[in-house]
Amino acid sequence: MEGELKNYSHGLKRLRCSVQKYDWGKNGRDSTVAKLYSLNSGSQIEDDKPYAELWMGTHGSGPSFVVMEDGVENGNAECLSLKEWIANNPNVLGDKVLDKWGCDLPFLFKILSVAKALSIQAHPDKELAKMLHKLHPDVYKDDNHKPEMALAITEFEALCGFISIEELNTVLQNVPEIAELVGAVDGNKILYINEQEGEEKVKSVLRSIFTQLMSAGKETITEVISKLKNRLQMESQTRRLTDKEQLILQLEKQYPADIGVISAFFLNYVKLNPGEALYLGANEPHAYLYGECIECMATSDNVVRAGLTPKHRDVQTLCSMLTYKQGSPEILKGFPLSPYITRYLPPFNEFEVDRCILSKGDSTVFPAVPGPSIFVVTAGNGIMKTGSSEEVVSEGDVLFAPANLEIRIATTSELCLYRGGVNSRFFQIL
Repeated sequence: MEGELKNYSHGLKRLRCSVQKYDWGKNGRDSTVAKLYSLNSGSQIEDDKPYAELWMGTHGSGPSFVVMEDGVENGNAECLSLKEWIANNPNVLGDKVLDKWGCDLPFLFKILSVAKALSIQAHPDKELAKMLHKLHPDVYKDDNHKPEMALAITEFEALCGFISIEELNTVLQNVPEIAELVGAVDGNKILYINEQEGEEKVKSVLRSIFTQLMSAGKETITEVISKLKNRLQMESQTRRLTDKEQLILQLEKQYPADIGVISAFFLNYVKLNPGEALYLGANEPHAYLYGECIECMATSDNVVRAGLTPKHRDVQTLCSMLTYKQGSPEILKGFPLSPYITRYLPPFNEFEVDRCILSKGDSTVFPAVPGPSIFVVTAGNGIMKTGSSEEVVSEGDVLFAPANLEIRIATTSELCLYRGGVNSRFFQIL
């Protein structure tokens, strides 16, 4: 039996994946997630339902299932999850991944279709994740950290990290509604501070003001946001609003009387072009706003929310956990592995992402790597060859690739696919 399992584990495995229909997702056929999920699962698209995230991996909140050669799920009752299958075939992970993370994938691969803003949120580091999971397991579903990266498929917008001290000074001078919420005295603390006074002093003042803002009472927030909205609408008749001000009005439509509308002034407004990526470490505030992206992260679903959401908010935890680092986030443009493959390498051991675009008749090779991979085909058709076997693949196909497997790809049309895998730098660590 052991030999059979090992034998069976060699080669690509097709996966049936899970979908999340969060209300911020794009509806029906407008959603790339809906289209890919329908092709992957054979299910009909519901045009009036939002399709937010396609999950590819082993997390219990949205597991993937292994498909047999005859097209049905493998295992007892024709339903063996990828996590169970890996537990039966741990050799597919490679020795180093198995030693470090045990019998599970260290990364979770996703596709997102975002129609309206996600919550202003942050993901806890490992120590905080363990504590939150222990205290509130119904809210914080696992004890792992969740560094993540978003790679734009379309133009993609996000809020990410705190703006610089200079920008914050400008905001406090030009947005009187913030001073109304935090008080003129506290607002002036930022106006009379500079980075020469020390990073920790700046962070301390920012933490104090942001916490005060996020903790404001509901009635006060409603009143102040109404003033802000009216002022910006009036000013828009005599001047062109800034991109951030236009965003504020858009967020107010999506989440009326929500403190997240005003707190957006504190965060960097980032616009990614297709093929650009943004990565987020633990305890960094962010909110995805619009567009479609590939997302990869450590295997976790822990989110601490404090604004732009009808879901559970934990303002105290969020404000106490943030790093309060300031400045524009780094945008990754990737680097070429070949004429057809671009790699995005964030500073996290758990994952990396490759983007592969082939024209009709082109071919390329993904060299064997010491860890597992997941491939998703987002457009076109082609053939993936491993050894003497080959798989015809098309849009919506998701495949698991064991460690140490070289994969050759040829096309029958233009083909676009993405690969999520363990960060290649991890295998260089002695």
